[in-house]
Amino acid sequence: MTAAMPALAQDTEGAQKDDGNIIIVTAQFREQNIQDTPLAITAVTADMIEAKSQTNLAQVADAAPNVAIRPQGASFGPSVTASIRGVGQNDFNPAFEPGVGIYIDDVYYPQLTGAIFDLLDVERVEILRGPQGTLTGRNSAGGAIKFYSRKPTGDNTGFLEATYGSRNRIGLRGAADFGFTDNLFMRVSGVFKEQDGYVDRIDYGCAFPNSGIPSTNSGAADCVLSELGGTGYQAVRGILRWEPSDRFEATLSADYVKDDRTIAGEVLLNTGPVPAPNTAVNGVELSNQFICGPFCNYATTGQPAITWQPALNVAPPGNPPFYIDPLGAAGTPLAATSGNDRSIYEGWGVSLNMVLDISDNVQLTSITGYREFDTEFYTDDDLTPINTNFGRNFLSNESFSQELRLNIEPADGINITVGGYYFEQDSVYDSFQDIRYVSVFPLQFRQPDPTAAEAIAVFGNIGWELTDRLTVNAGVRYTDESKDQTYFRLNLDGTINPFLDPLGAINGAGTPGALTGNTASYSADKLDYRVAVDYRWSDALLTYISVSTGFKGGGSNPRPFNAAQLIPFNPEKVTAFEAGFKSDFADNRVRLNGAVFMNDYTDLQIPVSACPTAPCAARLNAGDAEVWGIELEFVAEPVDGLNIDAAVSYIDQELKTSSLNPAATNPSVEISPGVFGTNPAGVVPTDPPAVPQWKFNAGIQYKADLGGSGSITPRLDLAYQDKQYTGPTTLNGVRTLNFMPSFTTLNGRLTWRNANEDLSVSLEVTNITDEYYFLSRFNLLGAGAGFDKALPAAPREWALTVRKDF
Repeated sequence: MTAAMPALAQDTEGAQKDDGNIIIVTAQFREQNIQDTPLAITAVTADMIEAKSQTNLAQVADAAPNVAIRPQGASFGPSVTASIRGVGQNDFNPAFEPGVGIYIDDVYYPQLTGAIFDLLDVERVEILRGPQGTLTGRNSAGGAIKFYSRKPTGDNTGFLEATYGSRNRIGLRGAADFGFTDNLFMRVSGVFKEQDGYVDRIDYGCAFPNSGIPSTNSGAADCVLSELGGTGYQAVRGILRWEPSDRFEATLSADYVKDDRTIAGEVLLNTGPVPAPNTAVNGVELSNQFICGPFCNYATTGQPAITWQPALNVAPPGNPPFYIDPLGAAGTPLAATSGNDRSIYEGWGVSLNMVLDISDNVQLTSITGYREFDTEFYTDDDLTPINTNFGRNFLSNESFSQELRLNIEPADGINITVGGYYFEQDSVYDSFQDIRYVSVFPLQFRQPDPTAAEAIAVFGNIGWELTDRLTVNAGVRYTDESKDQTYFRLNLDGTINPFLDPLGAINGAGTPGALTGNTASYSADKLDYRVAVDYRWSDALLTYISVSTGFKGGGSNPRPFNAAQLIPFNPEKVTAFEAGFKSDFADNRVRLNGAVFMNDYTDLQIPVSACPTAPCAARLNAGDAEVWGIELEFVAEPVDGLNIDAAVSYIDQELKTSSLNPAATNPSVEISPGVFGTNPAGVVPTDPPAVPQWKFNAGIQYKADLGGSGSITPRLDLAYQDKQYTGPTTLNGVRTLNFMPSFTTLNGRLTWRNANEDLSVSLEVTNITDEYYFLSRFNLLGAGAGFDKALPAAPREWALTVRKDF
């Protein structure tokens, strides 16, 4: 159901037809009224995005039931976590698949890095909830999110928009639409955003000169080194549209994005024991004395050179302590690590969409896309001057996709789509890790690991109106995919690290049993299907039932510290059952849509933060699960000018036990053939879902006509999110469940428009109540890293925006 308010929807091409109460979507390969589509869809138009002061994808997702897209903390760079109905991904590594498909003008965006998209000149955003295995393909097990840009029309229009606000916020937006000829049009749009951060990075030695921690000599009177969580975003897009005849249309799009800012501003919540002597600074160890406050931390940008020592063990009474050093690594020199507190993303893409009407009943569509990006970020995970670990991360990615669709209407009421899809991706995650909290052996290494992926699919879908009230939609998609990841564990001089890869160091890269130079290969094929039946009881009410499948691809552990940690994981598969209704009543002034669903998962993928003999960040297939939930969306215009919208959702799950031992607090699982180890994720069947169980949002606005002076529109938006489970921590045999607390936010906007509605001035205030809440949490206490940290949302902000339409 749409979250857009009918009175605000304007007559933009492809988004509205006939009147503002109708929104056209293309979820089933053809244009349909959203109220005639047997899917749970939230479609948000450009006007609603502006009314809610939304500027990026995460803010749009906040208004959709059972959808969560959040920016990640500094350890994961410029990436997001994305989930729909409890299915998604929280790790940017290209070896993992997202679980939520993201599409820009029908071109698949394959990574979570850079996916906090700015809503630059969009026509609408469609959020499809539930598996989209047949309609959008692989990695849409939770659902899919689709951006549609405004197409050029050649009407010589445009707009300019300027914003100034809290923390020196500066924003500029603009677009121009013009025609070269009567059949060749172009639209150019751009955005520039800057804002200071809201989390202070403080020089601890400067703030506490008697602590024993040396100062970095910042020169700042307040000891603030930088402000984290800032904004530095710029993007430009050009779209060229050619219509040489009424039967052929070609649209060429190109865009460029540069995101250069300080890293995410995290705060330290808790610390734990770090059993390694290599982390202390002048005898000062990691402790809660480094918890700074709600909006500050003591992160550094490097670690000094040291001589590595193993953990000190306590001997029996009367004997001196001794070191545990089975590998004889004591005395190994570790180089100094240096970096900065910046996060940089640079990407560009080009796509070509061609539509040919072969006849009145046959249409061929070709969608070609190419995209690449490079990102660079640095992270001091513990947020303190204590030297537990520091990372320098570089990720490059390029992808190409080609899709062909043939739409056929052989008779009235029958719509058939058949097609094929090809996708390939190459990425290199090149990081240097300096991890000093591990006491068994030194962990200072470089891992320039390339990953190559490929997928081929064929699909078909039919919509058949059996009667003027009863419609059946059915589809299938066959996908064959593969992925190869090659591993390297090197010293800074390019030689093979002997502690991580002893066989490789002795016998050379690529030898049997070595980690360096060896490739983990994954391949799988899957047949997905979908059947939906809907019945229109009247013009005011449609009901539907559906069953659909989807999957998220498998692979191999991308972060092994030795060859024993090459842990494969299988695809995660889901079969979903859904029943819903879509209704319009009170002379189309009220819209109420709802759905209930049950998702049956096989080989559920869960994250693991430790593996045999060392930490890691792997995935395990934890078994099967059932997830069920309810969603309701409401839109009303009780009187002209007054608009109300609301959405509420609930979700729950039950984990099954095909590969976990339900009686164990820390289950033992087979993590690779013949290799058993403890699963530190500690997943048990009673664990709650890793998404908010309850979610609610509501908005209200009234457009007051001021006659010749224009109009004024006040708006308020309220959002509530239940506490969110972020996983367990097991310390000293005690298992603790971690949560991010629930929160409620209130946003407001006051907009004046002139009588011609081509000039507007808006004052917005976000987080009016100054609620303190978290967007993400990262707890590595159970892995021995000694920290538990979180990313707080920004405090209350205001902004003034002036917009002129031409």
